[in-house]
Amino acid sequence: MPDSSQLVIGADLAGQPIAQAMRLANRHGLIAGATGTGKTVTLQRLAEAFSDAGVAVFAADIKGDLCGLGAAGNPQGKVAERIAGMPWLNHKPQAYPVTLWDVQGQSGHPLRTTLSEMGPLLLGSLLELTDSQQSALYAAFKVADREGLLLLDLKDLKALLNHLRDNPQLLGDDAALMTTGSSQALLRRLAVLEQQGAEALFGEPALQLEDILQPDADGRGRIHLLDASRLVHDAPKVYATFLLWLLAELFEQLPERGDADKPLLALFFDEAHLLFNGTPQALRDRLEQVVRLIRSKGVGVYFVTQSPGDLPDNVLAQLGLRIQHGLRAFTAKEQKSLRAVADGFRPNPAFDTLSVLTELGIGEALVGTLQEKGTPEMVQRVLVAPPQSRIGPLSEAERAALIAGSPLQGRYDKPIDRESAYEVLMGRKGLAPEAAPDKPAPQEPSFTEQAGEFLGTAAGQALKSAMRQAANQLGRQLVRGLMGSLLGGSKRR
Repeated sequence: MPDSSQLVIGADLAGQPIAQAMRLANRHGLIAGATGTGKTVTLQRLAEAFSDAGVAVFAADIKGDLCGLGAAGNPQGKVAERIAGMPWLNHKPQAYPVTLWDVQGQSGHPLRTTLSEMGPLLLGSLLELTDSQQSALYAAFKVADREGLLLLDLKDLKALLNHLRDNPQLLGDDAALMTTGSSQALLRRLAVLEQQGAEALFGEPALQLEDILQPDADGRGRIHLLDASRLVHDAPKVYATFLLWLLAELFEQLPERGDADKPLLALFFDEAHLLFNGTPQALRDRLEQVVRLIRSKGVGVYFVTQSPGDLPDNVLAQLGLRIQHGLRAFTAKEQKSLRAVADGFRPNPAFDTLSVLTELGIGEALVGTLQEKGTPEMVQRVLVAPPQSRIGPLSEAERAALIAGSPLQGRYDKPIDRESAYEVLMGRKGLAPEAAPDKPAPQEPSFTEQAGEFLGTAAGQALKSAMRQAANQLGRQLVRGLMGSLLGGSKRR
C-alpha cells in the first residue's frame, strides 16, 4: 500500500499505482477535462490524499457536491468494481475533517477580509476600474494610511471618498487624481458591489490563516471548503478576487521552508479561468510571479478547469502534476487546442496521446507526474482511484451538524464593528454613526481570563487583526518587501 509520502492518483491499465512524491506536491498542478468527465471526483481524491498526509486543503465547492468529503462513502456498482481492481489501495469508507465557509454565512462560517488587507490593486480589479479611477483609489488609500484611518468594510471606504470630495486639500499633491467624476464613479462601483451581495465579504473578524493551517485532532489536515455554488454565478469577480487575495496573503505571511517532505497547504482553484478573464495585465503578471514563488513557502496550487488553454502559458509552464480528463473536439479550433494539450505531455510509446484524449471514459485521465528529480514522467492512462468519502452532497441536516461541531464554531459567526474610518469621520462632522446592532458591548478586562482563550473569540480575532495592521503599518514605513513590489504596493493595512 502506498504511504502518505506519495500522492496516489489511481492505477494504470495494468493495475499498478500511479503516484507522485508528496514532497513534489508544491510544484502545483492541473485538473482539466470536459463537463461530466470526473474532475470533481479527482479533486476529491486528491484532497483526501493531502488530508491523510497531514496537509491542509482549501478548495471551492462550485457545484455543492464536494462537501461529501464530510461523510463516509458507500461504494456500489462500478465504483465498487474499480476499488476491487485496486487491492493495494486499502480503501476504507470514512469521513474527512471538513470546515465549511460561506461569504454570506448561510451554509458555513462567514468568510471575511478587510479592505485594508485586500489593498487597492485587488480592489480595483474587483471594481473593474479604469486607469484614472484606479489612480484615485490609490490616492484614497494613501490618505487613509497617512491619517491612520482603518478601512475595514465598504462603509469605511464610502465615508472616506465623501470626505475627500468635501476636503480635497487632504490629498495634497494627489489632488488632481481625485476628480469629482472619478469619486462619483468609485461610489457607483461600490453600490454595484453591494447589490451583488459582496458587502458581506468585508469586515471583521477577518479570516486568520493559522485557522486554515491548523490540523485536526487526529493529525489529518483539515479540508476547508468555500461554498461558491451561488457566488461563482452571481458574483464571479468577487469569487476570483477572494482567491487572489488568499494567495497573496499566504505568500506574504508564510516563511520560506526550502525543501520539505510535504507542503503546508494545497489550494484548489475551481473554475480557474475566472482568475484570469478580465484581469488587468499588471495584476496577471504579478499573479504569475506569485504562483512561481509561493511553492518555496510550502503551498501547492492546483487549477481546475475545462481546458488547459484557459490558463496563461506562463502559468501552465509551472505546473508539475497534470491530470487531463476527456476532451471533445468538433471544430478546427478545438482540434488545434486538443493537439496542444497532447503536446504538453511527455510522450509514451505505448499509445498515441492525441487519440486517447478523445477516448477517455468517465473517471479516466491522462496523467503526467514528476520523477524524483523533478523532471516530467511519461504520460500514463490512469483509472482514478475512488474517494473514501461520499460522492455527492451532504443533506442540509448533515451540513448543519458539521457546522455546529466545527472547531471554529463561534470564532467568525458574529460580526464585530470596531471604530474605523466611518466612525472617525462621522465624529469629525459631529454626527453620531448609525448604531450597529451586532456590535458587542465593551467589557471590563478580566485578569483571570486566559490569553489563549481570549484570542480564540471573535473579539480576540479583531484584536489580532488590529495588532497585525499596526505592525504592518510600521513595517511599510520602514521597508517594502517582495510582496509590495509584486502587487504594486497593494498591501495596505
